[in-house]
Formats: sequence, C-alpha cells, structure tokens
Amino acid sequence: MSDQGFILWFTGLSGSGKSTLAGRVAPLLRERGVKVEILDGDEVRENLSKGLTFSKEDRDVNVRRIAFVADLLARNGVCAMTAAISPYRAIREEARSKSRAPFVEVFVDAPLAVVESRDVKGLYKKARAGEIPHFTGVHDPYEPPLRPEVVVRTGEESPEQSAAKIVEHLRLRGLVR
Repeated sequence: MSDQGFILWFTGLSGSGKSTLAGRVAPLLRERGVKVEILDGDEVRENLSKGLTFSKEDRDVNVRRIAFVADLLARNGVCAMTAAISPYRAIREEARSKSRAPFVEVFVDAPLAVVESRDVKGLYKKARAGEIPHFTGVHDPYEPPLRPEVVVRTGEESPEQSAAKIVEHLRLRGLVR
C-alpha cells in the first residue's frame, strides 16, 4: 500500500445511502491509518457552490468543483470521499479522467420506491407536488454508471454489508491494508 490518496466517488439517487455509507466507511479506513475527508453534496452546496441552481449546467459546475477538491486532497495523500448525487454520467467520467489519483466509483443503487420511502427531508414529496423543479429521479434523469468499480444495493444490503464490500474492494486494489 502506498501513501497516495484516492477518490472514493459515491453516486446515486437522493436517499440511496451515499452519506450514510461514507460515514460508515470513513472510520473503517481511519482504523487502517488512512486519512479521510468526506465531501458531502449538501455541505459542498452550502459552502462551495452556494447560489447554484439545480439546472444541468449548474449541477455540472458543482460536480466539477467537488472533483477538483477531491483530486487536490487525493494528490496529498487523503482518501477523498464524495457523497453527491452527481446524476450525469458524462460529468462523472470527466471527473474520473481529470483525476491524477486513483478513482473508485461506487454506485449506491436503490430503487426509486426505496429512496422515496426513506425520504426523511420530504424532498420527493415536495418534488412530486411541483415545489422542487429539476429533482433527480422525479423530473430530471439519473444516469447510472456503466462500469462502476463497486455496486452496493442499499435496498437489499445493510449499511455494514455495503461498507464491508467497499473496503474489501479497496483492499484488493491495494489502496488500503
């Protein structure tokens, strides 16, 4: 294992479990001596992308900003975990291609019915009522990755099972002990 950092890019619908999994994986990596930073989509929007809308163009700008910060962290020996919907395949591929550190895409796969049942923020309900335009999965598309390194099915797996699957992939790839 090297001291080089890497990007762990979680993508999936709102409510699929991206932030939950990042929160589960982070301490497992820290136990292995890995420096970890989580770039949560909601926090990045508040602190780095405030004022952006949810149009495709602004979403792409937001993902580019996340990718830039993640790559900067990873190039400095940190595991940069992103937990943002990042709904468009092309911009995720752009993030991967521009990364100078290893890039691991994790598709947090959960059916729409499952994520709507978990809707603690009431976002899907508001989107269906027309209160939130451009909501991914309701009005705007989510383009699943074609070849993610890891797929976790959070409608079927426990958070512990999904986290273990991710850490095992990183171990097999030589990114963690």
